[in-house]
Amino acid sequence: MVPLNWYLILSVMLFMVGLFGFLTRRNMIMLFISVEIMLNAINISLIAISHYLQDMRGQVLAFFVIACAAAGVAVGLVLLIAAYRNKPTIRLEDFDLLKG
Repeated sequence: MVPLNWYLILSVMLFMVGLFGFLTRRNMIMLFISVEIMLNAINISLIAISHYLQDMRGQVLAFFVIACAAAGVAVGLVLLIAAYRNKPTIRLEDFDLLKG
């Protein structure tokens, strides 16, 4: 059996990879992927702790996180497509219309 610490270390490392990708990338699609990586890291820790404590609440919460992440990506992609129709680029530097 794999100890709980290994799952938590994997989760932290995966979260750091997602955070690094979120902070350094300028492409909107890569930002969505980075957020998904961070949410999956959270799911790994939730499921590992749930299994360690022999409680199903963490696994149920992980399913809700997956459902909310899917809904968030769907809304984000709709916004991305709408923005792409106005300006044919997906780089974040080119979207400065809301700046004062």
